[in-house]
Amino acid sequence: LTLSMPSEMLMKIFSYLDAVSLLSVGCVNKRFYHLANDNGIWLKIYSRCFQPKRTIWAMKSEQTETVSLGCAALYDRKPGYWKKEYIFKQIAAVKTRVMRLVKPVDPYTGLPCKNKEAMKASGLSWIIVLKDKNGKEHVMEKANLSFKDTSVTIIWYSTDLPCLDILSTLKLYGVMPLLSDQSGAPSKNGPRLRSLIAEYHLANLTESSVAVADKLVQIFSLNPGLLVGLWKEKNEIAFVMVNLHYHQLLERSTLGSATVQYALPPNKPVLDDVDPEYGLHDYNLHVDMHGVSCSYLCGTFRGLFCRKGDIANGYLRLTVVSLKDHTKHVPLPGTLGLSWETDVFKGNVKDCCVMDVTLLDETGKPFWCFSAPVHMEPSSKASCLYDYMGPIYTTDYADAEGKVSVDLVWLEETKEYIIVNLVLYISTKKVNDWYGTNY
Repeated sequence: LTLSMPSEMLMKIFSYLDAVSLLSVGCVNKRFYHLANDNGIWLKIYSRCFQPKRTIWAMKSEQTETVSLGCAALYDRKPGYWKKEYIFKQIAAVKTRVMRLVKPVDPYTGLPCKNKEAMKASGLSWIIVLKDKNGKEHVMEKANLSFKDTSVTIIWYSTDLPCLDILSTLKLYGVMPLLSDQSGAPSKNGPRLRSLIAEYHLANLTESSVAVADKLVQIFSLNPGLLVGLWKEKNEIAFVMVNLHYHQLLERSTLGSATVQYALPPNKPVLDDVDPEYGLHDYNLHVDMHGVSCSYLCGTFRGLFCRKGDIANGYLRLTVVSLKDHTKHVPLPGTLGLSWETDVFKGNVKDCCVMDVTLLDETGKPFWCFSAPVHMEPSSKASCLYDYMGPIYTTDYADAEGKVSVDLVWLEETKEYIIVNLVLYISTKKVNDWYGTNY
């Protein structure tokens, strides 16, 4: 019936639609697309949202001005011009609102104070796309979010997740709506932009990554920050968990494309010919250790340094907590565990947590940041800690830019871990690229 309708009648119907509905109608067929591009309809929508309101006392002159402006705006523009203008203006309005929120910076973390509020204002969300070996894609949109001081944890689960055996890749996207609804909030039903954040290869997941488990699931990890929970009885996915550090998360989630990740801008080194140990001192560390719904540690360590003699095997050594200085040993109160849940079951993997590391340079700028799951494992080291009676555990993390090594003692009486040794190893390549040095 609509195909046989005169264009004038369809245009009249389209004129009552809002922007989101008009864009949806334009996807029906080629005829609807061209009709939904009409400058007259889009100019009205644009004017309602962005035209400054002015009071003109002379009614006759007001009508004459409106018609003349309308004619010039309509006939001097190509079809679709005002649609593009409206969309670009909407994007600019959201960007302005978000930039206002991210401007204040936390001096302890070097990150925007209102990251969480900025993400909500932009309507930002995250999805995963599971691709099987035949090329078919399974999109998971519904997720549980847990915002922390320096990271966000995202969990997807469903009863119809595909079996791991048939999957080849998992892609993580940031998704941002282009338009706002009438209340000014991001529209959930309109067009959205996808930005590729990370791609994970799942073919050899169970062989190439370390597994931890509870009674129901085995959990495998992949860098950066991915956890895949598999049911023990089957090779089916129970849930997918991703940990994302806030550092430039908004940019990574919105400025990439559907196929290419956002490239972080290179740091411009500021050379210093006076300081013979430039780039080796005045680092500040903010570290968080937490589960999905609870926090075990949130602390800042200032004035970290490395002497030239401590540079070895391509790494700078930054000692945060030393075995010898028991006054700086840090307790982790509570029972460490990483909780998970699905539609039916829930559980807790003991001796696991998420570690968020934010290392700042001497100017307070984020230098090395990550959010990743870690697991406490019994250490083979002989105990030399006479102040503590208990087994020693260790946990480690490594990526292309650095490593973290942590030694802990388990105190049975108080049921808690004590961090007795915490060392960061920073790649000399990372330091040289950042400071323009040659260590």
